[in-house]
Formats: sequence, structure tokens, C-alpha cells
Amino acid sequence: MSYSQERLLQVLLAPQISEKTTAVAEKNEQVIFRVASDATKPEIKAAVELLFKVQVDSVQVLNVKGKIKRFGRSIGQRKGWKKAFVSLKPGQEINFVERGAA
Repeated sequence: MSYSQERLLQVLLAPQISEKTTAVAEKNEQVIFRVASDATKPEIKAAVELLFKVQVDSVQVLNVKGKIKRFGRSIGQRKGWKKAFVSLKPGQEINFVERGAA
């Protein structure tokens, strides 16, 4: 199935970098991305392969619920978002640090 390149460029929003995701990434050889909430697994796979020139083994997605926050007397809720755990095939690697320095 082929997707338009325009759509694939909108699927990945940002790499999700935190202590927890770094630990998961090293343990399971996965990369974690924040993705568009209407993105599908095949779209995410195609987008990662297009942008980073790597081969993707599998994709797992997770919907993150927005936190409930108070603003004075009223209560509001942050927007929910979608997280994708992308497993790369053995020997493949995405290094975000080098990309930023270049």
C-alpha cells in the first residue's frame, strides 16, 4: 500500500525522549515517537522508513490520555496524544544526537 509523501511527513511529530523512553529503547532496541492521533501502524512504519532510511520490524502504538489540570476554580483537560514504539530490524539504528549537531 502506498501513501502520499505529504501524508507520511505529517505522521511523525517528534521523537519522545525521556529517561523512561531511553531505558525502554536500549533494552528492547526500539525508538519512541509522538505521532498524529489518526496515524495507523502501516503509515508509521512507512514514515520512519522514508525519513530515516532504516528497516522497521514492527510498530506498537499507545494512546496517552491527557492529564486533568486545574485553572483556579475551573478544571480543564490537556489533549490526549498517540505514542508509537518502533522496533528496528537487527543492525539498524537511528541516532538523533548526530542529526542535531550537523
